[in-house]
Amino acid sequence: MSEHILEIRHLSKCFGSHGVLTDIDFTVSAGDVTSIIGASGSGKSTLLRCINLLETPTGGEILYHGRPVTGANVNAAEYRSHVGMVFQSFNLFNNMTVLENCMVGQMKVLHKKKFEARERALYYLEKVGMTPYINARPRQISGGQKQRVAIARSLAMDPEVLLFDEPTSALDPEMVGEVLNVMRSLAADGMTMLVVTHEMAFARDVSKKVVYMNNGVICEQGTPEEIFGAPKRPETREFLSRFIGKSLD
Repeated sequence: MSEHILEIRHLSKCFGSHGVLTDIDFTVSAGDVTSIIGASGSGKSTLLRCINLLETPTGGEILYHGRPVTGANVNAAEYRSHVGMVFQSFNLFNNMTVLENCMVGQMKVLHKKKFEARERALYYLEKVGMTPYINARPRQISGGQKQRVAIARSLAMDPEVLLFDEPTSALDPEMVGEVLNVMRSLAADGMTMLVVTHEMAFARDVSKKVVYMNNGVICEQGTPEEIFGAPKRPETREFLSRFIGKSLD
């Protein structure tokens, strides 16, 4: 059995003749917080969608506990119950309350009884500070609150790994902090997370590993100290100096 939860091996993805990902290689171990950084259009979100099987890789393979999850006989829904995803656009059901949003997946996918699903939903909604809003519908709460509900919904599915696709990019600046605080708390609890993010302070302070992507390839990966403190590649240095400016001071 592999010591890694996820192994991405020589992954590639093309849309028609356009190559979006080329020869992507990295691993995710239990308790890792891995931040994937890079300019818009560098393939970060496509990589996450491939890992969650929302896109089919063109080549290479993805292993979950040493077993391939790409191929004809994979139960994608079952795999996604272990590898959850939080989207930048929340993807909540507008016709359901906050509580119902956090229950429906448990009942339909995990086949939990209603009382059990409710109990788990309430536990995780409390964890993200959303207990006062359990009877609200998504249109009645802010963007930051929607994202916290989306995180609670993913946690209620009891995933082993959580994928975050730019979870703060659709939020007003004053709401970014409340979502990042939830993510920091999850990291402190030992949650395994793979985070595509433009929040460089989060990537530097919370990650165990940082992956810098450029033009569909992994340009450099290492600890936050290595990537932010002593990047080896000129592309990494240029990206960090151009993108961060003074925001890490």
